[in-house]
Amino acid sequence: MKKFPTLLAAVALGLGLALRAEARPRNTRRAVKQSAPKRKQPAAPAPRVEYLSGARARPLPFSDAVRVGHMLYLSGQIGTDQTFALVPGGMRAEAKQTMENVRRVLERHGSSMERVVKCTVMLADMADWPAFNAVYVGYFRPDRLPARSALGANGLALGARVEVECWATVD
Repeated sequence: MKKFPTLLAAVALGLGLALRAEARPRNTRRAVKQSAPKRKQPAAPAPRVEYLSGARARPLPFSDAVRVGHMLYLSGQIGTDQTFALVPGGMRAEAKQTMENVRRVLERHGSSMERVVKCTVMLADMADWPAFNAVYVGYFRPDRLPARSALGANGLALGARVEVECWATVD
């Protein structure tokens, strides 16, 4: 029994040597050009980060937007009015109010709908996708539609039907 661990160790050692031999270059006659050691480039300074908020009917545990360098990341917007109540009128009315809220936050922080590069749309019911799209396309030029993801969610804040978060450039 004592010979088995020794035999196993010898086989493992042999495999290790064989694997190392395979990893070596096959043609060792070529001269290898030596280059000067690479100098580390100084790290670029980290972009400035600003946590931006606007006047709200009630305080919430997140920023309206966060600016990192020349990018503005908006928190999700839903179809609420100034009193923080969802607007009545169904999906189209809620979608319109949601997109108006997106526009207001962008403009409040120095950007615009023209500068939106990415949107994420969350729908409480994916059957509302066509109705939302009918409103959404009215906020962008046909040749400048942002990249977008859409997903169904099992419940949105305040019972909303739609929530939209966007990324935009800013000077």
